[in-house]
Amino acid sequence: MRFDIITVFPKIFDSYFGESIIKRARALKLVDIKTHDIRAFAENKHKKIDDRPYGGGAGMVLMADSIVRAVESVKKQKKSKIIILSPKGKQFTQKMAYDWSRKYSQLILISGRYEGIDERAKKILRAEEVSIGPYVMTDGDVGAMAIVSAVTRLIPNVINFNSLQDESFFGKVIKNEAETGELEYPHYTRPEVFEYKGKKYRVPKVLLSGDHKKVKEWREKHR
Repeated sequence: MRFDIITVFPKIFDSYFGESIIKRARALKLVDIKTHDIRAFAENKHKKIDDRPYGGGAGMVLMADSIVRAVESVKKQKKSKIIILSPKGKQFTQKMAYDWSRKYSQLILISGRYEGIDERAKKILRAEEVSIGPYVMTDGDVGAMAIVSAVTRLIPNVINFNSLQDESFFGKVIKNEAETGELEYPHYTRPEVFEYKGKKYRVPKVLLSGDHKKVKEWREKHR
């Protein structure tokens, strides 16, 4: 899977994508992540990428021309999807992450900033607007990171498939079961007794019993 992120500040992503599971996936060449500075695709004298909105209003709007050129430059795969991160977009879900990990070989993520992106970029590129939640952030960069993280971990061999099966949303998304509203059960690890401010917090006895049937029943009950 290839990810191309179109952004005003490409260095924001270096730290996050250089650690943990995503770093390992990149090293194994299971994913390829590239960031691209929108200013590099501006053809005007001062590398200007934003301007005042027509009709008036506060803030600035990212111009369509640089974004369109950036996407045309990085689009390398036939099975590609173009996404604009926007608070007015469709809510991102685990099902979308799973479907995209199977359906596409390239995701192009356009990070919005300021007051947003000229609507003509969306129309020309046939992009889908996606939001990671019902709130407004300073930019779409964190949203792009969230999508890369959610999709990457579902790519075969990035994470052991067995470890995914007990996760929240697994039944609904991967096994096509009806939505039940159930999330993952509580987790515990060492020590058996954790003491804090004079109070002891114990691991549930059933998890120490060694009785796999009872453990399974407890986990199902507490999902």
